This record gives sequence, structure tokens and C-alpha cells, in this order.
Amino acid sequence: MSDCKIITLPKILDKRGNLSFIEQLNHVPFVIKRIYWIYDVPGGEGRGGHAYKENQEFIVALSGSFDVIIDDGKEKEVVTLNRSYYGLYVPKGFWREINNFSTNSLALILSSTEYDKYDYIYDYNEFKLSNL
Repeated sequence: MSDCKIITLPKILDKRGNLSFIEQLNHVPFVIKRIYWIYDVPGGEGRGGHAYKENQEFIVALSGSFDVIIDDGKEKEVVTLNRSYYGLYVPKGFWREINNFSTNSLALILSSTEYDKYDYIYDYNEFKLSNL
């Protein structure tokens, strides 16, 4: 689980509003190939529920809050994201779920690979047997 970690992003304070940024290979340990965001999640719904064979991710709560459950097949950890100046790095081979979205939350996800449906493992038992 120690491979998953919170990374603090630069935070430039200004009376006109704060600014944070993310640079590939500096703040995240990979080249960014895909960016997507999750929003308007209905109450009680969750996202994720899969692992990646190759893809790495960096997850940021741009607005609101949500929980990321990371699972290495042996133990689980819940990480609450609720600030736009830090994010969670999730390497390949971890099962992840995102839930407990607050109203109007916005999750930004940076990925190390382009979308590939064959990179996903959706079956938890298959994930546990895969030895990623």
C-alpha cells in the first residue's frame, strides 16, 4: 500500500484567488496520456470498481470531496480527498473505488495510458488471482 501516496501540489497564494498546478514527471511520476473528470454523481453512487494492468493514475478533488478506496488484494485503505492542492497517486495493480461524493464534487483523474478496455480488470476475484 505504500506505493499509493498523497502528493502535495504547489499552491500559490494570492488575494485574487489561489492557483495550483500539476506537471508530468515532476508532481506525478508518469507522462500524462489521458485526462478525465467525474462529476454530477448521484447520491449513494460510486465509481471505479476495477484495477488496471498497466495504467497509473493521479486523482484530485478539484471541488468538494470523495473517498478513494485502494486495495492491494490483501488490505484496503480509505483516502479522503477534499483539497485541490493535493492528490492521490495510484500505481498499476491496485483495485480502486471512489464513493461518498459530496454535492457538486469534481474528481480530476490523470492517467499514464490512453484508454484501453483490455487494461481493465472488473472482476474482484480475478484481480486477487492476477498477482499484479
